[in-house]
Amino acid sequence: MARLPRLTVPGFCHHVIQRGNNRQPIVRDDEDRRALLGLITDNAAKHHVAVHAFVLMDNHFHLLLTPQTAEGVPQMMQAVGRRYVRYFNDRHHRTGTLWEGRYRSTLIQSERYLLACMAYLDLNPVRAGTVAGPERYAWSSYRHYAGLEVRRGLAPHALYWEMGNTPFAREASYAEMVRAGLPAGVQDAVTSSALHGWALGDAAFVGGLQQKTPRRVLPGRPGRPANQP
Repeated sequence: MARLPRLTVPGFCHHVIQRGNNRQPIVRDDEDRRALLGLITDNAAKHHVAVHAFVLMDNHFHLLLTPQTAEGVPQMMQAVGRRYVRYFNDRHHRTGTLWEGRYRSTLIQSERYLLACMAYLDLNPVRAGTVAGPERYAWSSYRHYAGLEVRRGLAPHALYWEMGNTPFAREASYAEMVRAGLPAGVQDAVTSSALHGWALGDAAFVGGLQQKTPRRVLPGRPGRPANQP
């Protein structure tokens, strides 16, 4: 069965995952991490894509993005993928593929899942056992939103601005939200939706989204169609 095209609609938040081939490292040191993040930031700006959040892990990365056009995310990710592989192979004297095929992505209902997805990204290094807390990890957007540093290229979503009337209030509220962790079931829902490409949201969100794209946004029911003999 032919695989479905990626679900991409301008103006909606996209959760994107790119993994290393056979779970191999995609970065070997901080110089690689700076190069990869720089390519993400520069190409997001070039293709009119807002980067709300990110986390770079050793063998994969996550992004939360909102594109202005239907082509924004695909063009951005294609440029990042090609240029980073060229950089990585040249620097480390290697050849061949780096990525596990094409990137995975889906759309999320911002009002219901965007802040949870941000916490999901921030807690990735903690779940992996890399650090004890998200504030100790330099390669995610957590430290920016918690007021510990300023990171260029990030576009805070309107829902973040609503977390407080002052920068300090927003930063404290955000840090507390991440510290509280994810509600039961949300972590699995976020992972599954992105890996399988199905929209993440309530029935009204999914129904409205389906009207904007000919591509199915949820899996079909198993078995033959009802009108098929």
